Amino acid sequence: MSPPYDVVAVGHAIVDVVVAVEAEELAATGLTPGTMTLIGEEEAERLYAAGAAGREVAGGSAANTAVGVASLGGSAAFVGRVGDDRLGKVFVDDLAAVGVDFDTPPAADVDGTGRCIVFVTPDGERTMRTYLGAGPHIGEDCVDEALIGGARLVYLEGYLWDAASAAAAVGRAISLSRRSGAQLALSLSDPGCVERHREELSELLTAGAVDVLFANEAEIVELLGADGFDSAVEEVGRLCPVAALTRGELGSVVVTAAGTTAVPAHPPRRVVDTTGAGDLYAAGFLYGMCRHLPPEACARLGGLAAAEVISVLGGRPHARLADLAAKSGLV
Repeated sequence: MSPPYDVVAVGHAIVDVVVAVEAEELAATGLTPGTMTLIGEEEAERLYAAGAAGREVAGGSAANTAVGVASLGGSAAFVGRVGDDRLGKVFVDDLAAVGVDFDTPPAADVDGTGRCIVFVTPDGERTMRTYLGAGPHIGEDCVDEALIGGARLVYLEGYLWDAASAAAAVGRAISLSRRSGAQLALSLSDPGCVERHREELSELLTAGAVDVLFANEAEIVELLGADGFDSAVEEVGRLCPVAALTRGELGSVVVTAAGTTAVPAHPPRRVVDTTGAGDLYAAGFLYGMCRHLPPEACARLGGLAAAEVISVLGGRPHARLADLAAKSGLV
């Protein structure tokens, strides 16, 4: 019997509040463009009030990837934690609307659903301030054995390592995936996250636990302490069977035992907001793997999904990716 899910994604449940601002407005806030910084509840409330006119949509790195898989026609589930509040309902409803299963009960007595205030400037750059809220309260009991055991691929976001309280859930997801034979995929998520947790992430890779690694150029160089991207490419092949390394407008590089393949970027309709580009690239790549496509074809699907999401505001595609992929002859 085939597994019921192509991908089970585990990560922080976050509602994105996407606010379009001019470069001058962003500069006036004192925020550093293009960065993601964790913040406390008080700062989150201040920024949330400042971005009150923003568009609210369920986000979070792993959840975005699950949505991308579903949009391509795959089956996906998400494991994460929301609070019992209005934003939590936004998250639950958004995932249900796009066909991603999410059954983790809301956390009680915590500081509300996590939120990410995303300031987007006219060049598409996003500057993120993230309050994790209930997100890190993923206990071992949230990681269902049948759910993980029925997945082809289990996908973890690197941001999970920012929450010590999620460590047991991460360990259980890894252990169950090994036991069931599901492949384990890991996204490094953010250069700052890699810097904070280089030792733990490196140990996971050297232990052979990761089957598929996703990283952008800055993240992989940071993780490996390499002199540059080319050196990182040479080294990463010794750490995991498949590494998909994204380079923005330069496309991506896929490293496997069979060799290294550079794949050009899929041209976007326009660049509105780069939020979710890496998440959606991972979605396309993982969907291709579940359909037993060769690595280059997986990377092209990832590139198409990334190109579509940067053409719209927010970290979720507006068009059905399965239709775009069929039109482009990629499936």
